[in-house]
Amino acid sequence: MHEKQLMEKQLVGARAAELVEDGMVVGLGTGSTAYYMIQRLAERVRAGLDIACVATSRQTHELAASLGIRILDVNQVEAIDLTIDGADEIDEHFNAIKGGGGALLREKIVASLSRKVVIIADSTKRVKQLGKFPLPVEIVAFAHKHTLKKFEQAGYPAKIREKDGTLFVTDGGNHIVDLHLGRIDDPEGLAETIDRMTGVVDHGLFIDLVHEVLLAEDGDVRLLKKTDGE
Repeated sequence: MHEKQLMEKQLVGARAAELVEDGMVVGLGTGSTAYYMIQRLAERVRAGLDIACVATSRQTHELAASLGIRILDVNQVEAIDLTIDGADEIDEHFNAIKGGGGALLREKIVASLSRKVVIIADSTKRVKQLGKFPLPVEIVAFAHKHTLKKFEQAGYPAKIREKDGTLFVTDGGNHIVDLHLGRIDDPEGLAETIDRMTGVVDHGLFIDLVHEVLLAEDGDVRLLKKTDGE
């Protein structure tokens, strides 16, 4: 990671923590940018901020709890006021690719329960077109080789994710296939196609879920809001 990118992650993560207000139920994202948001949020909690949080991964749960942030099970809350999470790519229509860290299913569930979703991103994550970053798809472990073959037969270059020489296992006990598409011309259509494939749990295309983007760029942070009609 370049020094500039690291500084942008730290800057936007700290700024995002300031969006949280007293009394909120907050969804905590997963990943390197969310890490800095959680660190700053913990400082605010120690200073008296009263919030409850829902974590999008075991990793985030453990981090936040270790810093003194109160974590609730998602089934204990009726709704989530604000979710702050990172993204691997986000386009000008606020469509995003997530799941590089392997937490896409829980991230999408939490986002779907949230009144507002804010994506925090360094300048490298803002793109004109999705697809350069491989699209993660979470699949059930049962018959995973056959599910992988379905992607290949559909013309999607696919590779099952491994970690330390073994198949990567998500918090839900599933595997992840990464689709190396290069570009995604029709995110909505692709999402519908993947959703119909037997063996798929969910995919990393986040469509109509993001309300705002907090973007670090040129040493500053800008809040971008989704315009009407997008």
